[in-house]
Amino acid sequence: MSTVASFQVAASSEADPEAVLRWAYESFPRVVIVASFQAESSVLIDMASRIRSDIAVLTLDTGRLPQETHDMIDRVRDRYAIEVQVVTPDPNEVQDMVALNGTNLFYGSPDLRRLCCSVRKSRPLERALAGYDAWVTGLRRSQIATRAQTPVVATDLEHGGITKIAPLASWSAEQVWEYVHDRNVPYHSLYDSGFTSIGCAPCTRATQPGEDARAGRWWWEQGEVKECGLHWSKP
Repeated sequence: MSTVASFQVAASSEADPEAVLRWAYESFPRVVIVASFQAESSVLIDMASRIRSDIAVLTLDTGRLPQETHDMIDRVRDRYAIEVQVVTPDPNEVQDMVALNGTNLFYGSPDLRRLCCSVRKSRPLERALAGYDAWVTGLRRSQIATRAQTPVVATDLEHGGITKIAPLASWSAEQVWEYVHDRNVPYHSLYDSGFTSIGCAPCTRATQPGEDARAGRWWWEQGEVKECGLHWSKP
């Protein structure tokens, strides 16, 4: 299959996620899975480990993660015998931000919350991706309205024009969990406590029956988009 044809197959809206991953590893010399260690990350790491043994995985340790996320990182590292690159924010940037705004600035206003996300997540990711040709994310279109048009393959202009790949873009939450349970894939323990989206400890709570899956993220904000800035920027 030609390079153009293989790209078209990978980028199609209903492309098989494992086929997309295989295409990514065949097409780019330096590919990294950026994992939040939610269920989608578990699926992608499991799929990738079936394709090759030397997968690169990185995660963002914001400094405010719940202990259960650190436990999950260790479980995945042990299960798949892989290294996980743990990326942390610039301590000077964190120190300056906290000195001016306090440790819990995210409760103060949506703009301060976005600043915290930028310092602890977006900027570290930008630095970490500098050495890669493509990155893989667990974005799904049904997660939130801002992700409804997520392409499977796209040029990521915010990160130097590298390729951004979302193999699970067309999957539902039910498909993700079916994969997890069918293959006995490790998953984050906070799901068993009613969490449906997991981020930093002070910014995430369990959701109630009938609530949107991301209702537990920054729940004190009214009318704000439930995004941290990694995949969406305020217009």
